[in-house]
This record gives sequence, C-alpha cells and structure tokens, in this order.
Amino acid sequence: MFFPFAMAAVAINLFLLGLMWQAVGLPAISPHLAVWCSVPLGIPATWLLGKWVRGLMDEADAPPHLSDK
Repeated sequence: MFFPFAMAAVAINLFLLGLMWQAVGLPAISPHLAVWCSVPLGIPATWLLGKWVRGLMDEADAPPHLSDK
C-alpha cells in the first residue's frame, strides 16, 4: 500500500538532486527519468517506510512507563 507514496517521494528527491547537480556542471535529469528511476528505488524505500510505520504502531501500543504518570 505504501509503494506509490514511497515511489513518488523518491522521484521528487531524484529530480531535485538532478537540479542540484547543475551547480557542479552536470546536466539536470528530466522528470520522466526521475519517475522511471524511482520505480526500482521505491522498493527499498517502501520497506523502510513500512518499518518506520510499524515502529510507530508498536510505540503507540506499548504500555505507558511509570515515569509518564
């Protein structure tokens, strides 16, 4: 379920990285190339996003600590 969101975030970051490459003389990448490159790179990003959300869910389900009262 997270793949479209993770892939879009990767595509945006790749495109912006391509824009920053212009500062050192490299050509900018097109938005289409950023989207195509984000398809395979979105898989590990989705896995990391899932781990992060799972950690948030586990933290929310944990019993409160004695020091929180």
